Amino acid sequence: MKATETLVAGEAPGRMEIDSMPGTSSARSRRLVEQFRQVRNFSAQLCRHLEPEDYVVQSMPDVSPTKWHLAHTSWFFETFIVKVWMPRYRSEVPQYAYLFNSYYNAAGDMHRRDLRGLISRPTVAETYRFRESIDQCVIQLIEQADGALLEEIEPVLTLGLHHEQQHQELLVTDIKHVFSQNPLYPVFQPDAIEPATGPVAPQQFVEFDEATAWIGHEGEGFSYDNEGPRHRALIPAFSLSNRLVTNGEYLAFMEAGGYTRPEFWLSLGWTT
Repeated sequence: MKATETLVAGEAPGRMEIDSMPGTSSARSRRLVEQFRQVRNFSAQLCRHLEPEDYVVQSMPDVSPTKWHLAHTSWFFETFIVKVWMPRYRSEVPQYAYLFNSYYNAAGDMHRRDLRGLISRPTVAETYRFRESIDQCVIQLIEQADGALLEEIEPVLTLGLHHEQQHQELLVTDIKHVFSQNPLYPVFQPDAIEPATGPVAPQQFVEFDEATAWIGHEGEGFSYDNEGPRHRALIPAFSLSNRLVTNGEYLAFMEAGGYTRPEFWLSLGWTT
């Protein structure tokens, strides 16, 4: 099933509304819109303390600029939802598909990952406008879709939201690496965190015997394809600490020269 849509008069291509469909206001559509808004808004919330200059830096090939993450997740919804169910949709900037694809080879060619820091345009403001236009299209599509169309859209939308949450984690780790390369040591989240007080429980290691366990996803909830199928696995005997390592212990390790003593490291960790 395809949605029937018309271009909004006077607006740029890429901005569409869907012709009214009967019976479209439902608890299901409201739930999907709320989930979509929450995830999309959180991405912007993560960037609330960043300046425009922060968005474009690529500090190593494995880091993507913040702006790229924001645009790539929008490209996902544009490519796999908007263009699929709004067939008359036209992207305002078709070249975004090349700049912001990542590894979806079936979706077309893509810009080199290690050169993402050279993409000074679109600007940060233009990137946010792109996000907003895609958000409007997706929300209109969901709100005006009937039950049969929602049945088609929901699995792809759910995948897209989990994909964006993955990139939220990457956005945080990437910008922290970017800031770590700056001699001014900018702070990603300046909100003060009160240090924990009181004694720390003594660290002990709990022993676990060898066992055969069921692992892997089962059920109706979302999962990635590499999380299944459910199967039995042999778990060798192991030990696990009864608590997490504290920041104070990490600091003591660094002050004691832990990063300069190879006996504490596997060879791969030592060389990287």
